[in-house]
Amino acid sequence: MIDAFVDDGPVQNEPSPSERSEHTAQQQWWRTAVIYEVYVRSFLDSTGDGIGDLAGVRAGLPYLKRLGVDGIWLNPFYPSPQYDHGYDVADYCDVDPVYGDLAEFGRLVDDAHRQGFKVLIDIVPNHCSSKHPWFLQALAEGPDGGPARCRFHFAEGRGAGGELPPNNWHSMFGGPAWTRVTEPDGTPGQWYLHLFGPEQPDLNWRNPEVGGYFEQVLRFWLDRGVDGFRIDVATGLFKHPGLPDSPDPAADARARDTVNPLAWNQPETHGVWRTWRAVCEEYTARDGIDRLLVGEVSVRTPAEQAAYVRPDELHQAFFFHMLTAPWDAAVFRRVIQDALRDIADTGSTITWVLNNHDQVRTVTRYAAAARARAAALLMLSLPGAAYVYQGEELGLPEVVDLPDEVLTDPIFHRSGSRVGIRDGCRVPLPWSGHMSPFGFTSGEGVAKPWLPQPTWFAAHTTERLMADPGSFWHLYHDALRLRASLPSLGNGTLRWLESPPQVLAFVRGDGLVCAVNFGDVPCPAPVPGTPLLASGPCPPGTLPGSTAAWWAADSLMG
Repeated sequence: MIDAFVDDGPVQNEPSPSERSEHTAQQQWWRTAVIYEVYVRSFLDSTGDGIGDLAGVRAGLPYLKRLGVDGIWLNPFYPSPQYDHGYDVADYCDVDPVYGDLAEFGRLVDDAHRQGFKVLIDIVPNHCSSKHPWFLQALAEGPDGGPARCRFHFAEGRGAGGELPPNNWHSMFGGPAWTRVTEPDGTPGQWYLHLFGPEQPDLNWRNPEVGGYFEQVLRFWLDRGVDGFRIDVATGLFKHPGLPDSPDPAADARARDTVNPLAWNQPETHGVWRTWRAVCEEYTARDGIDRLLVGEVSVRTPAEQAAYVRPDELHQAFFFHMLTAPWDAAVFRRVIQDALRDIADTGSTITWVLNNHDQVRTVTRYAAAARARAAALLMLSLPGAAYVYQGEELGLPEVVDLPDEVLTDPIFHRSGSRVGIRDGCRVPLPWSGHMSPFGFTSGEGVAKPWLPQPTWFAAHTTERLMADPGSFWHLYHDALRLRASLPSLGNGTLRWLESPPQVLAFVRGDGLVCAVNFGDVPCPAPVPGTPLLASGPCPPGTLPGSTAAWWAADSLMG
């Protein structure tokens, strides 16, 4: 199954960036790391059931080593009813059988470490599954029972018979953020809060039991060798204590983001990250290697994000402001400047990201493959760390024409709208061949991939792109190799150069000049000579439209 994309010779001969790079210290490896996000369900299927799994991830490690990333982030693989594909966790300390078991997870971590990778796992502390034992206990005990309901946000309804939700908040997935339960005696009862789907009840972090439980979860996985955690909805956890009505209750659903100021970004949340950082520091003290906390922090401004990456809180927070920026030179420059000013001053590093499992793929979002290539080269030239979502290195566009009957996103099933649905960026990867399943799954009598792959995936297989020196794959590969070998990338300063309005140009440290032409018309390059690397054809002295390039700094004019 893996012969189509693994070349054992070069993989064995090429050390990973984390092994070769002198500017990435072991203790703070995360400061400049490039991490590859693995959506486990769609990466590689080892069993023929049409669903990716941990053994598939392990089989794909040589491919990722050859690509040149420093580590992997695994999306949730815990036992789950899969209402939201693992972001509804029923057991935080086990592996869902569809993905493998704890022994397979251990083999994956061991193999990853042997090949020089760091391993991050997703943790979901804002909410759990409605099938989690705590929630089942809460339903069973009734409103006058024991303490189980205090672990969640249960409340009496409004109206004469309690028939109205306790407040007017909406779920991010659409509809009310409250669901009424039927009590053990069969009568309509209390309501519980769920800022996502009703199958994902929000935990009540004002109950100390919740914090104690998650400290145990962290230690469980740290003891099994993980190198850190990606924290889902890191601005969540605490809600306004009075749970008052919102002046704009539909804001979250409209934005598909954490907008409601009464439900997100409460000041008490920072105390949790201080506690988690202390747990990670315990493990770091044993061997001198940092255990990473990287947060999904969606806030209005870089200054607000900076509060989450203070020295005693999260190590990193995804910088989504570049991901959401339109393709415009002035906007990108402002976003980069804001990040350098607000995030870097905390002592953290900026954590750049162009795409993830919740976003429209970059090629489609920018409406041009050339722009996506240029954006990738820009991201990898900026100071700090970077995260790459699986398939971006293949230049995969969004699959926008999935039939309604195959859609699995709860946003679609709850709202009835295709706006903002996420299935299109989660279609299983194409590895080889000319038709589905494109090497994603193989063997006799295999099941179809859990989401159908379009026929045009044949132009984006790893097998095909690795054989094409001009492909997206080679752009990422070559950029990652240069980034690992040049001290001025990752770490180092950034100094802007004068440039036309549609161009961003800057010097990284003393070693590299980078420029991006956001326009459609060619312009003079900021330096003479042939670039070290370019996102498209780039004649000496010229920077074509929708193109990024890197030059050696000794070519800098003046």
